[in-house]
Amino acid sequence: MTQISYKKTIYACFVGYITQAIVNNFAPLLFLTFWSQYGIPLSDITFLITFNFAIQLTVDLLAAKFVDKIGYRTSALLAHIFASVGLIAMAFLPDICSNPFVGLMAAVVIYAIGGGLLEVIVSPIVEACPTDNKEAAMSLLHSFYCWGHVAVVFLSTIFFTVAGIENWKIMACIWALIPLCNTVAFLKVPLAPIVAEGEEGLKFKELVGNRMFWLLMLLMMCAGACEQAVSQWVSAFAESGLSISKTVGDLVGTMMFAIMMGLSRVFYGKYGEKINLIRFMVLSGCLCLISYLLISLSPWPMLSLLGCALCGISVGILWPGTFSLGAANVKRGGTMMFAFFALAGDVGCSAGPTFVGKMTAIFSDSMKMGILCACVFPILLLIGLFGMKYRTMHTIEKTN
Repeated sequence: MTQISYKKTIYACFVGYITQAIVNNFAPLLFLTFWSQYGIPLSDITFLITFNFAIQLTVDLLAAKFVDKIGYRTSALLAHIFASVGLIAMAFLPDICSNPFVGLMAAVVIYAIGGGLLEVIVSPIVEACPTDNKEAAMSLLHSFYCWGHVAVVFLSTIFFTVAGIENWKIMACIWALIPLCNTVAFLKVPLAPIVAEGEEGLKFKELVGNRMFWLLMLLMMCAGACEQAVSQWVSAFAESGLSISKTVGDLVGTMMFAIMMGLSRVFYGKYGEKINLIRFMVLSGCLCLISYLLISLSPWPMLSLLGCALCGISVGILWPGTFSLGAANVKRGGTMMFAFFALAGDVGCSAGPTFVGKMTAIFSDSMKMGILCACVFPILLLIGLFGMKYRTMHTIEKTN
């Protein structure tokens, strides 16, 4: 009976990650629509991405202190309510405000608060559940962000094709129903204690004084940047950079990116015990660099889109893999470590697409050049992984 109840908790957490996927990936499908409908410059639209992750970053930073005080259930309820209200606000505030961009920014603030909270609390909730195979549950949890991304792109594209892109506000309200329904679920599901009885998580000074922790923070930042630098721009890149229709660009580019990322996470969840994680992440980092070069340098549009799919495969392991490395190398990190990892990840999620947007503007609106410049992120990731491998080997030698 208890197992069934906690399964429902895990299912609610899966939907929580789907909600986060909606928050992060629905608006990018509408970037060119915002430009044509409201006359918002591309540089300002770039700032919407930055602003979204900046708000989530701020929530990540604050969550380490207030989540334990107000409790995980209250935090989960607030997260879903903010996400739902923010999506609805995106449909109405731009027309209500005298400046549509201000209305969009206000909506971003609201749903980004929900997204930031979800990022901090969902993983610890699943980790705390008394399940038989926590590693599989955690890997599957992270894959649901990808499946949520796929659903957002696929179902939104079908809706835009049938009903017309001009009716995007209806779709925004439809997506808002998912976090609203999951709010009801979190009212009922049981939540296990985050910190086991008799144990105490690391204090702030202990955590920030751990050198391995800072190396993991670098990896989290690079993981977010490598993923979102392509994910957030692939729809607009397909339309403007490759002269491909929005429908084809979304289905072949954006959706394939998310599917490949999800499959790589499911693969690791099933075979992770047999794989050297750092070596696998190094190979993924190399593939990520190759995919960036393929996207930006290929003269053939479909080959560039193939690069987007390869990028999805390469980045899939980076985020959950870093969580696994953190759990293995920073004992008793607890909620605070999850919060700081989310913080670092959101720094990368903000820096990656923003950097691409700025470089695109510098190179005469060439999005290919913007993505080429973003090769710096997988290169930094590889440097961090080699540093991680060195420190891990050094620690083993000292132990022996």
